[in-house]
Amino acid sequence: MGKLKNTTVVITGGAMGIGLATAKRTLADGGTVSIWDINEGALADARRELMEISDSVFCHMCDITSEEDVRTHAKIAEKEMGKVDILINNAGAVKVGRFCSHPPSAWEQLTKVNLLSMYYTIYAFLPRMYERNKGQIINISSGAGLTGFPDLAVYCATKWAVYGLTESLRLEAMEDKKNGVAFTSVHPGILKKGMFQGSRMNWLGELLLPRIETHDDIAKIIVNRGIKKKRSVVIKPWTLYIGPIVRAIFPDIILNKLMILVGSGSSMKSWTGRQSVDNRS
Repeated sequence: MGKLKNTTVVITGGAMGIGLATAKRTLADGGTVSIWDINEGALADARRELMEISDSVFCHMCDITSEEDVRTHAKIAEKEMGKVDILINNAGAVKVGRFCSHPPSAWEQLTKVNLLSMYYTIYAFLPRMYERNKGQIINISSGAGLTGFPDLAVYCATKWAVYGLTESLRLEAMEDKKNGVAFTSVHPGILKKGMFQGSRMNWLGELLLPRIETHDDIAKIIVNRGIKKKRSVVIKPWTLYIGPIVRAIFPDIILNKLMILVGSGSSMKSWTGRQSVDNRS
């Protein structure tokens, strides 16, 4: 068996995209997985795919924006798998446009999916991890959790918050001498397919931030760097470090001008991806 034998994992938004690809890698490496998603059809398709790899998989419809639903399914997961070693908060959504092009209620719903849901899932599993002094919370942030981006103000706000939430929880665990509980934030760049399909910067922007080919490219680093090496921050591609480095050396306005220079201001005009405010990944 693989290195993840006897490891139990809950993945939100696990029926598609990065979540599904991560579930496949986890199962192939001997782990047991419970995937949660709100999309019934995608969940059924995912179950068929995953069962071809291993029968150590459970699939549940769960609305992660409902604290009650999360609490119920957390109990189910612990009953089915005995314990939950790793929680991967992958479910997310995007809504595109200038800030005033949508009412605050739309941004509020996006925030519920991308951020508030993590409060519910972490609260549901972290206490038992603390009791055992063993476990891991992996939160999927974004490259947009490192720098701002036009037409993605609230998406960026939630992903920056996920980064800060993860780091703060890690510091709490260190202070409380719970060093057996790890916290990882994952920052993927722009994938060719999925939520950001069709978006495009100019030639310089595309050179500095090359597209990621497949969801499995991110799943690979989640499993190999995040789970197996327990790295605190996982980033792909490496060029995403350019933004924080420029910000550390120069005034913020320099990074802002660089973002405009590489075509970020019009990058979402060619966007054809799935605009959604539900918890489908």
